[in-house]
This record gives sequence, C-alpha cells and structure tokens, in this order.
Amino acid sequence: MGDELSVEKQIDLTQKSYSQGELIRRRFFRHRGAMISLGLLLFITIMAFSSIGYGFLPGWWGKDYYSAATVVDGGRPTLGFFPPSWGEQPFGQENAGKDYFALVMRGTQRSMIIAFAVGIVTTIIGTLIGAIAGYFRGWVESLLMRITDLLIVVPLLVMAAVLGQISGGGIWPLAIMLSLVSWTGLARLVRGEVLSLRERDFVTAAEAVGTSPWRIIFKHILPNTMGTIIVSATLTIASVILLESALSFLGFGVKPPDTSLGQLISIYQNSFTVRPWLFWWPGMIILGIALSVNFLGDGLRDAFDPRQSRSD
Repeated sequence: MGDELSVEKQIDLTQKSYSQGELIRRRFFRHRGAMISLGLLLFITIMAFSSIGYGFLPGWWGKDYYSAATVVDGGRPTLGFFPPSWGEQPFGQENAGKDYFALVMRGTQRSMIIAFAVGIVTTIIGTLIGAIAGYFRGWVESLLMRITDLLIVVPLLVMAAVLGQISGGGIWPLAIMLSLVSWTGLARLVRGEVLSLRERDFVTAAEAVGTSPWRIIFKHILPNTMGTIIVSATLTIASVILLESALSFLGFGVKPPDTSLGQLISIYQNSFTVRPWLFWWPGMIILGIALSVNFLGDGLRDAFDPRQSRSD
C-alpha cells in the first residue's frame, strides 16, 4: 500500500492488543473508497427522507411532489454551481409543472426502501436455507438445493417482472416478491461455508456434548460466516436498486400515482434530447446509490478478509 503501514503493522508498533471485531472495524474505516461511498450514501438518504418528509416526519422542502403548477422558463433547473445557487426549482419542473426535486426525492425514498427491505429479507431467507442445507445435508440439502437451482436457471428479470406485476405496484408487496427470487446466490455461499465449518473441531465438540443442531447453527456456525453474509447483503442491495429501476422502467415495478427512480426515467425518457435534466437527475442518483453500496461491499470484504485487499 505504498509508504503507508497496514493496520496490522501499525497495531504491532503500538504494542496494543485488538479483538477481531476491532481489527475489522479499523480496516473498514481505513478503506478510503468505502468511507467516501458511506458519506455519499448517507447524504443521499438524509436528503431524500428529510427534504420532503416521510410519514409523520415533516420535511424542510416547501414544495410537494404531486401538486401541478405553472411551468417557468421551460422547467429548467435553477440549481447553479458557478457561483453556487439553489433557486426555486433546483431540479427543474416536469411537464405538468410539478417540482422535480420533490418528485426525485420521493422516487429515491421508494427505491431505497425497496432495495434495503429486499436486502434484509433476502439475507434472512438465503442464510437460513444455506445453513440448513449445509448442516443437515442428505435429502434436506438435495431438496433445498434443487429448489435453489430451479430459481437460478430462470432469468431473474423475467421472474421479477412476473412477480412485480402480481404485486400490483405497491412498494411492500413488490419488496416481498423480489425477495422471493433474490436469495439464491447467498444461499449457495452460506451452504458452502457451513459445509466447511461443520467439519471443524468446535462443531464436533458441541455435538459430542449434546448441543442441539439449531444452537450449533446459530451460536457456533453462523457467527463465523458473518463476513460472507454482510458482504453479500450489500451487493444484493446494489443489484436490487438496478433491478427495481429496470422493472419500473419496463412498467412492472412501482405504479402511479406513486413513483420511483426507474419510473421517472421511463416516463421522461423521451425528454432526453429536449429537457435532459428530467432523465439525468434520477439516473445519477441510481448510479450514485449503486456505486456507493458496491464500494461499501468492497470495503467490508477487505475488512473481513485482508488477504483479498488490493494494493493502492
């Protein structure tokens, strides 16, 4: 890493003992790409949920995303960079005069809720199925892995489009439906980890003293797979952001009167050459979220397994 000392070398110099958790945390916070990405992701999240509010929480932005108004100056954005200026319509206005900043923030909220909900539910499903298959093996493993293989061979976008249509366009039904088809990769990863760990001495010792299989799985095996699970969860969130955007773009995701980033791109794709800001604002936020989550996953991977770290 150039002239910089690694975390382990710095620890040796200080002669201080660190736990495994502290080592992981220190490696993660020293990953520049992950820290920049975390800052960007927090900025987008705070901006989206604080500007127009969410639920009972009020927002600081004075306009809403559903009220039409008179289109001013062709709906051009008033946001300026040189010199910095915000203006009345920083992201411009759409065809009916709605404030596009409020509309994009609403779309960001919905897309992020779906992505993180799917990430959490997918992680739970994939971890449970992978752990059960890897530990019990036999017919249990065969049944679960055949179901997993069946879902893998069907194109994800096709299954997601069908389930998205069934969900009716609501964000929570859509999140549940997407979770049902997004867990397969994590299940296979966890199964492989569990197959390896169940042959270790500490598992054999736990079995010898009569520890129940479920306690062995949850207390002894899964804690040793947390690195794989956490990294996979972050990558799932990034892929779901893109999947939801693709579904909404194709008309199988979030339905009007609600909106999402993919739906905004779909609605205003024909404005790309005339009023490109209607396309670029949601597009850049999708890109920013996806890249941020991917770099966070990269940082977490390097923190949990420093042998995979690349030289700066």
